[in-house]
Amino acid sequence: MNKAYKDESLVNDIGVAPERVRIIGIDPGLQITGYGVLESVNGSLIVLEAGVIRPEKSDKELGERLVSLAKGLREVLVDFQPDHAAMEQLFAHYQHPRTAILMGHARGVFVHELQLANCPLVNYLPTNIKKTVTNAGRATKEQMQYSMMRELGLDRLPDPPDVADALAVALCHFFHLKRKNSGLEIEIHGKKPGKGPLS
Repeated sequence: MNKAYKDESLVNDIGVAPERVRIIGIDPGLQITGYGVLESVNGSLIVLEAGVIRPEKSDKELGERLVSLAKGLREVLVDFQPDHAAMEQLFAHYQHPRTAILMGHARGVFVHELQLANCPLVNYLPTNIKKTVTNAGRATKEQMQYSMMRELGLDRLPDPPDVADALAVALCHFFHLKRKNSGLEIEIHGKKPGKGPLS
């Protein structure tokens, strides 16, 4: 597992228990999975860690890759114990059904690990994530990287792009939670976000 960003410098200056919410964003993939863990403390948002999970080089079979991916996500969940999870919803192009099926295997492994960790999951369409964090539903990978660097106050571009995508998923969910907690009704493509790990 490659960790790209880490911040352990959080200090509570006012001496009281802060209101904390931790969100993990996941950009699933069989070759490389991006993840980002955000924490909101009394309204201030920081990146606790972000990076990628890759199967071992020796993992040639599908089953071996899935085991590696599950193990990698499990380590992150144990380390950070997020309160919420958000994942990019599977986009299946009719010309590439095999790709969608293979991606479904990876997503299934992640859903399983989140369920075991009692971490509720919400899925977001890629266009919804991009529109929420960049105001452009067709933002490019590079635009997403620059947007995440700016929005989250990073000192460099999150790289590879999978890391930026995972941070964007987490940030999208943070914004929706914030709106929901303020009493505003939210909708995602005409539907309210579902509840529970399989929503």
